[in-house]
Amino acid sequence: MILAILGPGFITANVDNDTGGILTYSQAGASFGYTLLWTMIPITLALIVVQEMCARMGAVTGKGLSDLIREEFGLRVTFVMMVLLVIVNYGNVVAEFSGIAGSMELFHISKYLSVPVCAVLVWVLVVKGDFKVVEKVFLAASVIYITYIIAGVKAGPNWHEALVQTVKLPERSAWSQKGYVYMVVGVIGTTISPWMQFYLQSSLVDKGVSIKNYAKSTLIDVVVGSFFTDIVGWFIVVACAATLFAHGAGPINEAADAASAMLPMAGQYAFILFAAGLFNASLFSASILPLSTAYTVCEGLGVESGLDKKWKDAPFFYWFYTLLIACGAALVLTPNFPYVKVIILSQVLNGVLLPVVMIFMLRLINKHELMGKYTNAAWFNWIAYATAAIVIGLTLILLWQQLTGG
Repeated sequence: MILAILGPGFITANVDNDTGGILTYSQAGASFGYTLLWTMIPITLALIVVQEMCARMGAVTGKGLSDLIREEFGLRVTFVMMVLLVIVNYGNVVAEFSGIAGSMELFHISKYLSVPVCAVLVWVLVVKGDFKVVEKVFLAASVIYITYIIAGVKAGPNWHEALVQTVKLPERSAWSQKGYVYMVVGVIGTTISPWMQFYLQSSLVDKGVSIKNYAKSTLIDVVVGSFFTDIVGWFIVVACAATLFAHGAGPINEAADAASAMLPMAGQYAFILFAAGLFNASLFSASILPLSTAYTVCEGLGVESGLDKKWKDAPFFYWFYTLLIACGAALVLTPNFPYVKVIILSQVLNGVLLPVVMIFMLRLINKHELMGKYTNAAWFNWIAYATAAIVIGLTLILLWQQLTGG
């Protein structure tokens, strides 16, 4: 029954563990050991609340988030939001193709072969397939994330310390470590990314989910997806803490480095599982992220979009999707491109942009004229506003540290 229910909520949550997410989680474990695991419980709760809000808005209004922002707040505000999202999402698309390149190079396949081939594959899948076919492929790709759970077990972590650090707040001294706040913002940004809210709501509308068939099925989809994606993230941090951090390997340069470092430390099986998981995540996300961006821009501009529409019916949607894939793949093929800085920065920018998106969402979902009796419960508002306030506070601390060199 659960497998039959799973759809946009499960897919959206799992795409969150993309190349940027894997690199961020890997970097968190490699640089700070288990001391960032405490973020997983509050982030999971916040993710469920934020995702459910988007799902409910889509089911009640039959419109995407970008569409609602344009209608309620005007084209000027929507345009600024779209520009910011396109910049951040393009960085994420570049990250996905760099993940494809890095994971395939671990198996001795050149990026000049793997990146163009995979770019064509994801383009054909989305442009030539309809919504039902694409959704089935995405669900199958989501299940493969279980490789990271197995890799985490194979890494042989200190289970007692990992579990304690998950339920215990870090020591005060941890916050003064160089890069700790930056990484906290990055973990939040990669787990609750702004693009997710736009994609989830758009895909539910595209699927035809209405408030009549919303109820428990979509809620289960959202909750199961949120738990599964953060369990995977938890195991990635644990795997890298048990290997890279424990052996003093320190920070990594790219997500593929985490896999290659596990070969001598955790054995061949952990290496293969981590590398295969990275390729799956990168290919999967390289399909979704440009799709999410195309949905957002088209809804913001009020032009046709949707996977069940033909190219002639939604030309801007498909051309923009094609352009994002082509430019993302081309940039990765550029020699000496600083992948890591771009990837980590894109995740931090996700965290910085998140409160802005959440404030728009909260204003929309609490509007009785729009949502009727389906406005937020008080505790939903408390969690959502608290998440936005915490991210804003951490962002200000981060900016202060960057300005003062702290």
